[in-house]
Amino acid sequence: MTSYRIIFLGTPDFSVPTLKALHENQYEVLTVVTQPDRPKGRGRRLVPPPVKEVAGTLGYPVLQPLRIKEPWFIEKIIALDPDVFVVVAYGRILPGSFLSIPHLGAINIHPSLLPRYRGPAPIQWAIINGEQETGVTTMWMDEGMDTGDILLSSKVAIRPDDTSGSLHRLLAEVGAQLLIETLTRLKSGNLVGQPQDKSGATYGPLLKKEDGRIDWTTDAESLDALVRGMNPWPGAFTFLSGKRLKVLKAKDLQKRAKEKPGTVLEGFLGDFDVATGRGILALKEVQLESAKRLPVRDFLRGCPVPAGTLLG
Repeated sequence: MTSYRIIFLGTPDFSVPTLKALHENQYEVLTVVTQPDRPKGRGRRLVPPPVKEVAGTLGYPVLQPLRIKEPWFIEKIIALDPDVFVVVAYGRILPGSFLSIPHLGAINIHPSLLPRYRGPAPIQWAIINGEQETGVTTMWMDEGMDTGDILLSSKVAIRPDDTSGSLHRLLAEVGAQLLIETLTRLKSGNLVGQPQDKSGATYGPLLKKEDGRIDWTTDAESLDALVRGMNPWPGAFTFLSGKRLKVLKAKDLQKRAKEKPGTVLEGFLGDFDVATGRGILALKEVQLESAKRLPVRDFLRGCPVPAGTLLG
């Protein structure tokens, strides 16, 4: 085998760096599989997924099945006779019968240090839970949820100002390079998958909008992490005078507060500091419902919030 014949499966921005890395390293990508175009915006115009747009610029054919088990799609994949699938955030569960098509198997890039944070939202939960590091893992896929044998992993430190958005971008690039290293070492024959330690497994479940609601009885350090982990989606939020107030940036001031949790504190002009269950959280960037996001100083000019106001 002189070169792997690859079918790439991916959909969002996170998948793009890996597809580009395969192209730059001159791997043979037979076709790109991505999810169908989706309606977006007020006009509900059909918008292609990021992977489809990039695949087009790189000259790769694209397949967009509604369901993996569609006969025409399975026949097409079998006819292409792939050696390996490379799967990066495709967004659909892949059945065992499909994973068995390539000669070698299917390699997945997962943005955590497996077996920790299996599941659909590992980046967000690593930040929310206050982890100091995370990373990327390549693994052989099986029918379980991120349970396959580990091939390689790469650690990445979580910086104090990281949001899920910034960490997402970093891990996408790290994952792309790790995939190339994985393919190179597989080719040389010195890489064997290692079973995951089930006793160390944790799960990062899918986030819902309601998960972003701020509980002011929580300590300021944890709320700082919540705000960063929920940025950009679904967003941390509280309520101000009955209106939803999204908190996009905040900072644990590492100071004590005697007031009731959720109370806006007396401060300098332009400060929006709130008492928590332990400590003070300074709001730095916010967005009131039906309004645009603003630095707190600008927000307070148009919407003063008196000390003593209770957020909830």
